[in-house]
Amino acid sequence: MVHKVKAAVVRSKNADVTLETILVPDPGPGEALVDILTCGVCHTDLHYKQGAINDDFPFLLGHEATGVVSAVGPDVTEVAPGDRVVLNWRAVCGECRACRRGQPQYCFNTHNATQKMTLEDGTELTAALGIGAFAEKTLVAAGQCTKVDPDADPAAVGLLGCGVMAGIGAAINTGNVQRGDSVAVIGCGGVGVAAVAGAALAGATTVIAVDIDGKKLQRAKELGATHTVDSSAADPVEAIRELTGGFGADVVIDAVGRPETYKQAFYARDLAGTVVLVGVPSPEMTLELPLLDVFGRGGSLKSSWYGDCLPSRDFPTLISLYRQGKLDLDAFVTERITIDQIEEAFAKMHAGAVLRSVVEL
Repeated sequence: MVHKVKAAVVRSKNADVTLETILVPDPGPGEALVDILTCGVCHTDLHYKQGAINDDFPFLLGHEATGVVSAVGPDVTEVAPGDRVVLNWRAVCGECRACRRGQPQYCFNTHNATQKMTLEDGTELTAALGIGAFAEKTLVAAGQCTKVDPDADPAAVGLLGCGVMAGIGAAINTGNVQRGDSVAVIGCGGVGVAAVAGAALAGATTVIAVDIDGKKLQRAKELGATHTVDSSAADPVEAIRELTGGFGADVVIDAVGRPETYKQAFYARDLAGTVVLVGVPSPEMTLELPLLDVFGRGGSLKSSWYGDCLPSRDFPTLISLYRQGKLDLDAFVTERITIDQIEEAFAKMHAGAVLRSVVEL
């Protein structure tokens, strides 16, 4: 059976998002059909729209989503119809060298649904991050579904599907922030503010938020920052050192992903401290650092992809903390919108006016 559903599609580079009728097949082996409840408007979707990911147009946008499983294919055992799920783009294979050495969060062979969703004329769609959740239904690999508490607000917990998990994981998983640590986060958009929340959740006693936007700094303070630095008015390296006894922070997270912010992170950390890059650079960017400084300062230089998360482990844990009132996921939901307001949401996101606009389907 083929399902005809409404979905948000972008047909060519920088074209406006259009609402289309798409065809979604029933699930085959290893696949799940999911009725979408909510989907966050993430910067990655804008990258797809701009052609910055690849040029495999047309794209079915959306990936930061919650839904209810409506059908599963043969041999699927991890989820069943009726399960509330958060979708993820890290369906681990269980067989690659990372999985075999007990590090499935670094799986080198993550997978998506085998069948393609299409436009009505048969044109195959490329689903954003293998999900394509700005749609009433989507088809994914069953491993992309993580079963979660059905009583949790889907708009809030769905943000773990990408940006919020990326930030929290950059602090807790990649940065390994410990109780009593000092942490600085450069860039306080959605991912950066999530990193602030993650550092606070891990027990950091000094959490320094750095940005050029006062509103973003205020949001960071509301979510756990103990200090803020306006880097348009002060040298962030010197400010971070001053706030950490002259030494620099134990962990510095670059949530911007530009050479200049990475250098700030590198020099703002304590000796033997950790730098975590979670902001996504563009392909043409290059970085130059004195090799002697890399050697002499010691410590770790890490990149964080999806917060080094393992969805089956991290999503339920973070949702439990949310339900206990220890993690304010609601604060990341700036507005709830309909599917025909995605273009407006992109503009608000680009202007830094929202943490997340969430489409309710």
